[in-house]
Amino acid sequence: MTAELVRGQNHPVSQARVEIRVSAGTPVLALVSACDDAGRLAAPDAVAHPGASGLPGVQVPEAVAGEHRIAVDLDAVAPAVHRLGVVLVLPPGGPARFGAVPASYVAVADPEGAELAGYTLTGLDAETAVVALEFYRRQGGWKVRAVGQGYADGLGALLADAGLDGPAATALAAVATGLVPSGDITLAALPTAAPPTVPHGLRAPQDAAAATAAPSPPSPPPAPEPLPAAGAPYPGGPAAAPGSSSADTVGGPPTIDYAHPRRRRTTTEPPEPGPRAVPSPEADRPPAPVAGDASGWSLEERLYNQVWGMFEDLARTVAAYRSACDFAESRMDRELDDALSDPRLRLAGTANAARDAARARHDELVAQAKAVLDRDLAQLIAESEVVEPALPAAYARWANPVWHGHGVPEEAPLALRLGDLHLPERPDLRIPMLVRAPLERGLWIDNGRTGSEAAMTMDTDRLRRAAMDMAVAHAVRLLAVHPGDRFSVHVIDAAGAGAASLAPLVAAGVLAGPPAAGAAGVTRTLEVLTRRVDLVQMAVRAGAPEELPPDVDVADQLLIVHDFPHGFDDRAVTRLRYLADEGPAVGVHLLMVADRDEASAYGPLLDPLWRSLMRLSPVPDNHLADPWVGHAWTFEPDLPPRGSRVLEQTIDRIAAARRDARP
Repeated sequence: MTAELVRGQNHPVSQARVEIRVSAGTPVLALVSACDDAGRLAAPDAVAHPGASGLPGVQVPEAVAGEHRIAVDLDAVAPAVHRLGVVLVLPPGGPARFGAVPASYVAVADPEGAELAGYTLTGLDAETAVVALEFYRRQGGWKVRAVGQGYADGLGALLADAGLDGPAATALAAVATGLVPSGDITLAALPTAAPPTVPHGLRAPQDAAAATAAPSPPSPPPAPEPLPAAGAPYPGGPAAAPGSSSADTVGGPPTIDYAHPRRRRTTTEPPEPGPRAVPSPEADRPPAPVAGDASGWSLEERLYNQVWGMFEDLARTVAAYRSACDFAESRMDRELDDALSDPRLRLAGTANAARDAARARHDELVAQAKAVLDRDLAQLIAESEVVEPALPAAYARWANPVWHGHGVPEEAPLALRLGDLHLPERPDLRIPMLVRAPLERGLWIDNGRTGSEAAMTMDTDRLRRAAMDMAVAHAVRLLAVHPGDRFSVHVIDAAGAGAASLAPLVAAGVLAGPPAAGAAGVTRTLEVLTRRVDLVQMAVRAGAPEELPPDVDVADQLLIVHDFPHGFDDRAVTRLRYLADEGPAVGVHLLMVADRDEASAYGPLLDPLWRSLMRLSPVPDNHLADPWVGHAWTFEPDLPPRGSRVLEQTIDRIAAARRDARP
């Protein structure tokens, strides 16, 4: 039975040798791109096209046609290749856009000709180059995903987005579409753009788009602020990356922006298939999940990329389920309208039967979509059960036993865990929310009640205490997973309302000084940090970053601000905005605990400040979104278990390490 895919849905590929069948509504070029785990071309010439039709494991047709057959041997694909994209391109002189021709259909078939999965490319408009399907590695095997997104500026824009610089992308596009003979350009010599690093922290989708600077970005579904930090690389090309988000609490949820055996073929002809083996139940089961099976140079990086792969898989499989349900609902409504509006059905007395048939078809489609969703969720749950216990302290929940044996490390971590994310389809499937370190954006823990249903049900004093406890837990985690002398922590608590939460940090002596109180303390602390930012910026611009005055603390700085704007005058507010904007680049990071409504007296003056920070909540709240399909994810903070002394024990170890690090 053929799996009918909708955009974003994936399907396992159980056979190594498959055939991709393209039935287009107009003559098109069929190409295949070979990309790494971050979605970037694995090599400057890693595109199979009519001028160079062979890649390891791939053979594309050499002509423009309405139908194509592409032979793929997944076992022969180079190990550096993690994604194969099936690209359809309108040739020069043909139709101006895919929206003006009948929808194309792309199928994956086994060697015997039976279709395994099919996808109809609907909803296209101005695109002239489209990624139809994508094969990608997952847990030792391969999956195929329906993509159906493209570029109005054509193949050159698609290639530029995949990592080629402008001239190289234009040249390769000209060769692939036949505008320039392939012998006129040596593709292997073309320059490529520098590979992107995994983004730090979370970014809104519009920030990620600006970072990639594609001439004509694909048209993704509208998104609301989260999860990178992991995938492409986290999440983005992700890892979600942790930019400013214009979709703040005023305009909607902000989005996350979390980024993922070389064999040479001796012939371009696929070998004759042997006798077909009888499948066993074990062969149909997905491979057992393994912690750290993503790409990366270290186990920490592999786990980071694996978490973002799980995040992306959950986002897309739920999107496919919701899309299928919406399609079933709209089709049933259309069929019911037809049944009620057709007088022949009413006169013949068959209207009830037509309505029953429409509802039955709706229920069947929803049941099929639910079965696929349950299958994917079961696999992700199994993977989560394997990955969660293997996470290092920087990624682990406070309840993870890794914290009981954790020692202060010698190197900084790749990322930090801020909490968990989940969707309503399966609330018990929690994906770690990781942001890259060092933080590119400050954090804002919202202790206000506006805009959160969970916060509205809480007593105000309890909510404020929970927010400050959460800030202290984040500060302790940050200190614990960095070398002992890496961070200096400053606290502004103008009214002293956070004394109870801050007591463990104060008692252990891990702060740079007592919490600043009153307007004078606020001014003094901000003066010290803004002076440090100014001096480091000048030293860097002068090319002498080591030439700083002896009284400047060269360690990274973390400023915790409680109960903003209490104790802040206009000058202090300006300095705080300056630290939020300029501080992260020179090692000054901001962690605010504040109620935006209480700062409303400043009007729009503070809007840039709120937008520059990543908003978190001390109670479960669905104000974050993913960068792929824009789901509203419920964020749940990670706090030490009630009654546990893990926080106090960790602070003691931090204090001991800091004493040892002092000269």
